[in-house]
Amino acid sequence: MAEASLRMAPRPPGAVSALRERLFGSRRQGLLTVVAGFALAWVAWQLVRWAVLDAVGPGGTSQACAAASGACWAIVGEKWRLILFGTYPLEEQWRAMLASGLMLAGAALSGIPRLWSARLAAFWAVLLGLVLVLMAGGVAGLPEVGTNAWGGLPLTLILFCCTVTTGLPLAILLALGRRSDMPVVRAICVTLIEVIRGVPLIAVLFMASLIIPLFLPTDLTVDKLLRAQIGMTLFFGAYAAEVVRGGLQAIGTGQYDAADALGLGYWSKMRLVVLPQALTHVLPALMNDILRAFKNTTFVSIVGLFDILGATKTAIADPNWIKYAPEAYIFILVVFLLFCTAMSAYGQWLERRLEHADKL
Repeated sequence: MAEASLRMAPRPPGAVSALRERLFGSRRQGLLTVVAGFALAWVAWQLVRWAVLDAVGPGGTSQACAAASGACWAIVGEKWRLILFGTYPLEEQWRAMLASGLMLAGAALSGIPRLWSARLAAFWAVLLGLVLVLMAGGVAGLPEVGTNAWGGLPLTLILFCCTVTTGLPLAILLALGRRSDMPVVRAICVTLIEVIRGVPLIAVLFMASLIIPLFLPTDLTVDKLLRAQIGMTLFFGAYAAEVVRGGLQAIGTGQYDAADALGLGYWSKMRLVVLPQALTHVLPALMNDILRAFKNTTFVSIVGLFDILGATKTAIADPNWIKYAPEAYIFILVVFLLFCTAMSAYGQWLERRLEHADKL
């Protein structure tokens, strides 16, 4: 009888059946589906015509773009050096390319869980030092290039890598300090977090660019790039600190008691027991802050630094190409989309890996 009832039970609808039911479940739904399908097809065809069929390729000229009815990708072919490397000297742009490649390679190596150790921090300190020396020059026969000439993708990557590598330890310290039993430490951390989170990034950058020099002696100057980097690090650290604090609050008291029973000190307990679990809990939110830090690098153009977006604005100032600005911005959109998609995919892979490890 049980077998007969199982045979008579209706099968759950498949994906195709469920999709057909949702799109063509009634005449009205079917009509709306057909109309929406035709509208999307028409829009897609117009985009293909504009972007591909009627477009001028990267090897074209401004005259060819003026005669074409589609997109002008020739602006990317003409201005790609200015877009990607800003006003960095043309004959020295190999250094900017090498610096970008080193940072991308370092980020790829840092994504391998087997390499996660205390040595990773030393690795990034050496790598960023090498990148800064390579960009600045003045040693080993390399011509000196001031930070006012840095721009494009290398500047974006330098700001992002320095923000994350210095801001994440700062966020952990601020989160621990906010939960500290020492009133003075807790008050300092709470004040710093709430003040920075209470103002927009533009205000933080202006404060770092204009206010910091007021507290320094007149004969002491701080590089504009360093001031902007300090502001971005503080901003990232303040927001990420609250994410880390949420992970710390998710850890049960039993973990603390177990660590105390093993005789671990405060820092050993945090490093070996508490923080690994806390960071695992808040990994999605932490990756969200990291993605936002990468996109926030575009704000530095407000204080006179030409990241990849600021360099693009300079590139399209040419009167012969200014009307093709949308194509240049689409190129930048694709660059940001590739970087952010790659980081997002890595975050999802890491979540699945850590979840699988917890089940073992």
